[in-house]
Amino acid sequence: MSPLELRASIGLSGIFGLRLLGMFVILPVFAIYAEGLPGGDNLTLVGIAIGAYGLTQALLQIPFGWWSDRIGRKPVVYCGLLIFAFGSFVAALAPNIYMVILGRMLQGAGAISAAVIAMTADLTREEQRAKAMAMIGSTIGLAFALSLVVSPWLDRHIGVPGIFALTGVFALAAMLVMWRLIPDPPETPPAPGRALRDFWNVLTDPQLARLNWGVFALHAVLMALFIMVPFALRDAGLPLSAHWQVYLPVMLGSFVLMMPAVLQAGNPVLLKRWFVVAIALLLAGHLALPWLSGSVWLLSLFLLVFFTPFNVLEAMLPTLTTRLAPAHAKGTAIGLYSTIQFSGTFLGAAAGGVLYQHWGASAVVAFDAVLLGIWLILAVGMRVPAVVART
Repeated sequence: MSPLELRASIGLSGIFGLRLLGMFVILPVFAIYAEGLPGGDNLTLVGIAIGAYGLTQALLQIPFGWWSDRIGRKPVVYCGLLIFAFGSFVAALAPNIYMVILGRMLQGAGAISAAVIAMTADLTREEQRAKAMAMIGSTIGLAFALSLVVSPWLDRHIGVPGIFALTGVFALAAMLVMWRLIPDPPETPPAPGRALRDFWNVLTDPQLARLNWGVFALHAVLMALFIMVPFALRDAGLPLSAHWQVYLPVMLGSFVLMMPAVLQAGNPVLLKRWFVVAIALLLAGHLALPWLSGSVWLLSLFLLVFFTPFNVLEAMLPTLTTRLAPAHAKGTAIGLYSTIQFSGTFLGAAAGGVLYQHWGASAVVAFDAVLLGIWLILAVGMRVPAVVART
């Protein structure tokens, strides 16, 4: 990579990481914190509060990407980060669950993922783009792992309102990274008359549809689980402040265990094999979960079985999407992929709250198992992507 490409890739990875660290860090602690808020005893509202961010992300991802094509990437990213920061401070000051929901919706309204990915493509040569995307993907994974570990510690020292305020500070820091590190991308006016046709082609592509269902299911399952898991760990005798003692070894272990799959992903046949095995492992873990509750050790084993294939799939899904998308419509495919991903975030959290409140953990497990079972059937019929020639 050239110095400019390396600088841009590091800077854009940092923007993704700061923003998503702020989003992920509330997952392990929010459901328990909400018990003390007016309205927080309603787990349906708690699920909506956790997932509301995904709803506005899903609604605005494509419009923000379209906007960035017309007025430039940087103004859109600045605007999105500012909206995100404002929503974070609203959630920090929220006196009840309803204001938290408003703050989360405002956080999600800063829908800049597609614009940042498009800027990455603008600032890197095609033969170097995979490296830049890998840096962003690695940063997202690191932010997620770090958030699970530091969340209980932050909750003990600054509380959930303080965590929300910290996410706002992270967003402002990301604006500083944009200003200081990211060069201006070249002007690339969109080709007239293609957008609607490209969108329709991507939407109806059967191979991309399998991957889009996959990212929907993966994030719906994740959010539904994090309505349930904090309570399960607490009920098993582990106080919230000690939950990091589970998350830290689980995340470290999952990153080690995922390496064989990631290292062999360059071979299309092995990539598909690992892809299907990862989904099957997620499903098997869920089917075993009713027998693993009640013990911190057994819940830790489940989380290890969950996060190992989760990390594998989180790395493979965007790679497969860009590989299977038409060359002239990769940006459109990524925009649709991001929209469906955040739809899964919202619906998974909302459904998890409703199911856990009215029917308990077994209903959440059944919901997740249905999503994963459908995905497994779809993945078996997935076309093996062609080998990409290396330059």
